[in-house]
Amino acid sequence: MMFTPIKNTKVYEHVIVQIENMIMDGTLKRGDKLPSERELVDNFKVSRTSIREALRALQVIGLIDSRQGEGNFIKQSFEDSLFEPLSIIFMLQGGKPEEIMEVRKIIEVRTAAIAAEKINDEQLGNLERLANAFKTSKDEKDNVELDKQFHYQIAQVTENFLIKNILNSMSFLMDSFLKEARGKILVNEGNLSVLAAQHIKIYEAIKNHDAKMASEEMKKHLDFTDKYIRNNM
Repeated sequence: MMFTPIKNTKVYEHVIVQIENMIMDGTLKRGDKLPSERELVDNFKVSRTSIREALRALQVIGLIDSRQGEGNFIKQSFEDSLFEPLSIIFMLQGGKPEEIMEVRKIIEVRTAAIAAEKINDEQLGNLERLANAFKTSKDEKDNVELDKQFHYQIAQVTENFLIKNILNSMSFLMDSFLKEARGKILVNEGNLSVLAAQHIKIYEAIKNHDAKMASEEMKKHLDFTDKYIRNNM
């Protein structure tokens, strides 16, 4: 494992870049343990303070896990790595809640089509179970969770890491910035009936492997929720 000595005032940033590059070129892989702080100090020829700053930053952005008494490891799973940084950036940039819905709509409409083309019997059974559970549930918290799981199950079918993580991030942002408005739509029994029927139609289109219909039904569903949320922000 070869590191390049650093000569710069913003030392820790260069440490981060080198470690990121080693992840990108495959030198460091998921689950790999990083050298100890002492070894990193010797390899980079920098202070322990700079190494610790770099490691803290890598932990914050979700690239490494720091385990007490064990050391620092490249993360095994990155499914939650986007959530916190994206939320902070969204807030600092003055992001608007409607932007969350716009991104969600762009991605989920296409995701439904991909799911219709790729879904297998086991995944279809899971999707049917979630659609039916949402239709019969009377508990607000359960409804929120079932709705999330229904949409995430569709994303799972794509087997596309970026789609799954972007949609998870959108759901996290909705919880952070649209929680009250999102909750209101699920309290109203009339809305619940509409949403349940929409879930069933999306499921049926995917079951029939009708990509065009799956996209259309998903768009109708998201248009309905988007309009309601905008009116209750």
